[in-house]
Amino acid sequence: MEFRGLMGGLYRISEWIMRLSVINVLWVVCSIPFFYLMLAGLIATTQSPEYFKQALVLVAIVAPFTLFPATAAMFTVARKWVTGDEDVPLFKTYFRGYKENYLQSMLGGILFVLLTTVMYVNYTFYLRQSGTLSLLSILFIVLAFLLIAAMFHFFSIMVHFHMKFWQIMKNAFLITIGNPVMTVLLLVSNGVVAYISVYHFTFLIPFFMGSLMAYASFWNFYRIFDRMKTLSEKKQQEEEEREQAEAEEDGRTDDAVQGGSGSSVRTDDREGDAEDGRKS
Repeated sequence: MEFRGLMGGLYRISEWIMRLSVINVLWVVCSIPFFYLMLAGLIATTQSPEYFKQALVLVAIVAPFTLFPATAAMFTVARKWVTGDEDVPLFKTYFRGYKENYLQSMLGGILFVLLTTVMYVNYTFYLRQSGTLSLLSILFIVLAFLLIAAMFHFFSIMVHFHMKFWQIMKNAFLITIGNPVMTVLLLVSNGVVAYISVYHFTFLIPFFMGSLMAYASFWNFYRIFDRMKTLSEKKQQEEEEREQAEAEEDGRTDDAVQGGSGSSVRTDDREGDAEDGRKS
């Protein structure tokens, strides 16, 4: 039975609340070691900052094996929502995405953790320098934001295409760099969701934060992909029209050449007849 009017609107809102919360809870459950270590590190920070650094090391170790596969599964469901399949079975789709993308998401997690570590080390090194060298730390802050955006695109590409791992990584960075406006929009939208969830409404973290960010990220990627697809089809159509025009031009040229050859033969025939008449 389909509800209309106010009841229909409330029903659709409650339906989306259920979808987002279910997927977010599954994401948290599948990432329990990551969130447990993060929470333990935050609690330990009240006693000593060194404990938090140790917790971050453990978080970096477990993230590729827990958080990244769970996030890939969440993006699998978000892809279905954005592409119009809103009534997809949540549990089945989530765990199928978890299984299919586990290896690539784990490898991506290891690589992103390594890149983040390298950037953090370089940032702290240049920040401690004096003079103009300290300004290089700003460069690594910018690179860190680009890395975050590329990570979101990495998940979107992985669940949307069947590609090899290094192709996914390359395309994630190319899309991030090649679409600066959409990259800024991606970072701002996800940053707002994360900020509100962490500093104002913490209940959003276990119920809505991850699923909202996944939906916003894949929506952003899908707009980029749709625009690139439209431009590619337009370019292909222009090439086909140009080839067709060239083919028609070649056809007219051939007809003109054939027509010229025929007229020369008839002229020669008339000249021959005239010459025979003079001889007679």
